[in-house]
Amino acid sequence: MALDDHVAQLIEALNSQGFTSFEQLSVEQARAVIDTFTGLQAPAQDVARVVNLTFPGGGGDLPVRIYVPAAAGPVPETPLPVVLYFHGGGFIGGSIDVADEPCRAVANGTGAIVVSAEYRLAPEHRFPAAPDDACAALNWVAAHIADFGGDPDNIVIAGDSAGGNLAAVTALRARNEAGPSLRGQVLIYPVIDPSAEFPSTREYAEGYVITKRGLDWFWMQYLDAPGDASNPYAVPSRAGDPSGLPPALVLTNEYEVGRDEAEDYAARLEAAGVDATVRRFDGLVHGVFWMSGAVPRSNEVLAAVCDYIGSITVPSAVQ
Repeated sequence: MALDDHVAQLIEALNSQGFTSFEQLSVEQARAVIDTFTGLQAPAQDVARVVNLTFPGGGGDLPVRIYVPAAAGPVPETPLPVVLYFHGGGFIGGSIDVADEPCRAVANGTGAIVVSAEYRLAPEHRFPAAPDDACAALNWVAAHIADFGGDPDNIVIAGDSAGGNLAAVTALRARNEAGPSLRGQVLIYPVIDPSAEFPSTREYAEGYVITKRGLDWFWMQYLDAPGDASNPYAVPSRAGDPSGLPPALVLTNEYEVGRDEAEDYAARLEAAGVDATVRRFDGLVHGVFWMSGAVPRSNEVLAAVCDYIGSITVPSAVQ
């Protein structure tokens, strides 16, 4: 399918400003570019309640933001499903502020409480800091979400890009470490494996917001030692046996470097008996979930996320 017209215009605008790939930037410059994605988003939806707190991460307290959906009212009468969300940003950037608009949309679109959790960023805090924080966030949610009207037995874990990697890894660790039970995992164009070689790795290596060199640069900031690239808690496709993991929705885009590695991960899950669904969006690129105001078709991604979460979560009263 042809590249979406709105995406093509966005890429042209980036090129006209001299931006072609993240590896050309310093870490601080890359973080600043990632933060500008808020300017590509639609106005944030109103929800019933937003609570800003902290949770104990691996290196100290980290911010966490809780969204109660508009339809539930500030204090839900019955426990609601819960979505624990990790933002993208190449492991080096992004924040709960950048993810605020999509998290509000997911809360209202699913009727679930959405919990958006920060994690320590590379290169100041390399692997395994981020997955340690992600696991700490899941444990905190399971222990405390009932205080906000959420059902701790009805949790879906989700994330986009690097956050999709953390969601997949946290699901793996929860299985291995007898952690909280998960209803499912939603992996929005997750980055999976720095050594992956697939057709999309070559075909879309240049020209589509995230280049192959840019993706390699992000991984270089994140991984601390050569052996980390074979650690399943950094590269979930290296898990020897993915059986017993929660059902998964894996969303990919046609024009992205990591498309095939994400779809291959879904195939690995399915081969192990995990209920895995893949949805590829033709004509779109990596990062589109954060482009609701600039790329109208990003609503298709949001709808796929909300529909899937609605299909695997059951209101507490009818469980």
